[in-house]
Amino acid sequence: MARNDTPHEVTLEEHESVTIPYTRLSRDDIDRLRATKAVTVTEGRHGYVLKARATTGVLELDRIRLVLQPKFPVEGKRLIDWLCYAGGLREPDESLRRWPLGRDGYAGLVPAALLHECLRLLRRGVRRDYVRRQRVDTALRGRLDVEAQATRCFGAVDRLHQRTFEYEDSGWENLVCGAALTVAARRSADARLTRRLLDTASRFPCPQRPLDALPLLARGQYTPLNHHYRAAHAWARMVLGGGGVTDLLDPYGFRANSLLLDLNVLWERVVRRMAVDAAAGLGGRAARPAEGTIRTVTDSALDGSLRPFRPDVLLAFPPPAGVATAPRFLAVDAKYKRYATEELSAADRHQLLTYIAGYTDPESALALVIHPSPDGPTRRVLRVEGPRGRLGIIEVLGLDTDAAPRDAAEPLRKAIAGFSGSLASIRTTEPGPVAGGGDT
Repeated sequence: MARNDTPHEVTLEEHESVTIPYTRLSRDDIDRLRATKAVTVTEGRHGYVLKARATTGVLELDRIRLVLQPKFPVEGKRLIDWLCYAGGLREPDESLRRWPLGRDGYAGLVPAALLHECLRLLRRGVRRDYVRRQRVDTALRGRLDVEAQATRCFGAVDRLHQRTFEYEDSGWENLVCGAALTVAARRSADARLTRRLLDTASRFPCPQRPLDALPLLARGQYTPLNHHYRAAHAWARMVLGGGGVTDLLDPYGFRANSLLLDLNVLWERVVRRMAVDAAAGLGGRAARPAEGTIRTVTDSALDGSLRPFRPDVLLAFPPPAGVATAPRFLAVDAKYKRYATEELSAADRHQLLTYIAGYTDPESALALVIHPSPDGPTRRVLRVEGPRGRLGIIEVLGLDTDAAPRDAAEPLRKAIAGFSGSLASIRTTEPGPVAGGGDT
């Protein structure tokens, strides 16, 4: 249950709720909470009822500090591995593994990662380039701006309006870093980290309004000369709230004086990369967006906007020689739920059966559910049967969130390898425990 750690701090776990007296939340607070979409807000008898979603982080409100904690206690040193894996960033070095979570929880890791990458850039030497400038001087050092000279000079012959290029560090790459460091320092609750962020920010140029760096990120192009800025810019996007390598942060986080991490999105991105990498090593691939989509056809205008059914990951494998001409599909669904200790819900079983019916044939009627398992890998198989026989098989795999992502992906790789090897390799009976884990 939610608890009050201090008079001004409220801690809330994912999908739990707490009642806050009406006097503790201002109208601006309510607008912020609804804008971030981190919690749902309803009015109760004794105050506002806040119910958390699958978002973690910190919301600094006028009278309270709302801390949203994750339901799966992934250590900070390991979460960085998963964040980098989901975003395709390089593996972090050992210095990152000593980061403490601190009061801000997982959100505090992002400014620390940004600081680390910016310090790496400073040690290497920041990029300098020729930057276009408009200047007024007594000597011509560039191209004369004829229009400005004619309209602004008013006959003064010792003031030359000119367009020139200056060799300096005010390129877009450094402006983005300076803006992100400045914003991160404003949001940090750790005094020591704030000082280091401010000190590092002073060594980068920064636009007057830090959020002006977001258009620079959107338009920026990477070449061999500035490719080493990619990692710092990935964390900068997350701090500035404009989406990121994995779009993990709520885009309204900056305006809400907060830093929020959507763990549902993180889990989906991790599972997608694991599944696609495993399929690619076995001759498979990710299905194309328009390939094999399950659509609902209707003759009514009321149902005209029904979205098609599509799993989090749809893998395509070439058919066996001489058996079929169309590729075989395998649906993989990421569930950020406690399925290591809970049974698969009826809604999820219905969803997986729809994927099985739409994407597979009776001989390979299989779908995978991938969920976090903090206590080690787990595996179990559900056979769904009806009066006419077997409808499909749902394999439920728990991945060890305390392991490195590439190690944790082993159960998923084995399941995909079994599917791709041959139809006979798909087992139709309940298996025993796998190495390192067991049935739940």
